[in-house]
Amino acid sequence: MIDPVALRSLVAVERHGSVGAAAAALDYTPSAVSQQIKRLEAQTGAALLERQGRGVLLTEAGRTLTESARDLLAQMELLESRVLGASGEVVGTVRLATFATAYRGIVVGALARLREAAPDVVLRPDEIDPWEAVDAVASGSHDLALVHNWEPLPLAIPDHLEVRHLGRDRADVLVHRDHPLATRASVTVHDVVDAGWVSVAPGSICHQWLLRMCSDIGRAPRIVHVAMEFATHIALVGQGEAIALVPRLGRGPLPAPVVAVPIVDPVSERTVSLVWRRTMSDRPALLSAVDALAAEGSRDLT
Repeated sequence: MIDPVALRSLVAVERHGSVGAAAAALDYTPSAVSQQIKRLEAQTGAALLERQGRGVLLTEAGRTLTESARDLLAQMELLESRVLGASGEVVGTVRLATFATAYRGIVVGALARLREAAPDVVLRPDEIDPWEAVDAVASGSHDLALVHNWEPLPLAIPDHLEVRHLGRDRADVLVHRDHPLATRASVTVHDVVDAGWVSVAPGSICHQWLLRMCSDIGRAPRIVHVAMEFATHIALVGQGEAIALVPRLGRGPLPAPVVAVPIVDPVSERTVSLVWRRTMSDRPALLSAVDALAAEGSRDLT
């Protein structure tokens, strides 16, 4: 009989392109994944992988197997979810993909809520950008994702995922207290486009939003610093080195030299949501994690 655990490893290798990347996604060792693939080859009597440079490719037999394996694994996950739902047993590990400010602003508090409401559920967060987080849930390497979407930038959600919107989070323009805009009740993109900005890394959703916000008026922001952490953005603003666009979620109190000025044209707002595979919708452990995250999110989101 074909081993479903080994099937999951083969599907992960196909998706991630190497045994090492598949192992990281599944939280296995590369040796364990290799052994599972070898066992699967022995069970099927066919070579399933072939080396290609530093990675691997699936053979024709491997591709044929994974095409059927995806549906089979989804059906098994659905069956397991329904059995656990019928038993009512709230126990298990939930792997969560989350973005940085939600980790600080929502997940930390939700861990305490979950510990009290469902002590046998273990929530394991990993910090992943929303585009990759959706993909991680869709492919099965994570069970749940906390994501954000700066409108109108699209965040594509596959049809087999469920979505629960938690609320909306706004971002403000942060300036030094001596900046000419510090006394304004609000600003527009025309007021700030020519200032020196600090931004997160190119390719991230927040960076894309800053570019989109300015491109709507036919301009590009003048980015003078790039830093991954918003805490670094705030520190740079505090020294008068740049201005920044920083979400309110997880931001915490600002230091004395930093002033937050709402931006109203356009309003800089993002939707915060949870996504999970529909096949897991009856699983009590996952639903407990969803409830804890939603309850904590309601404190900080509008």
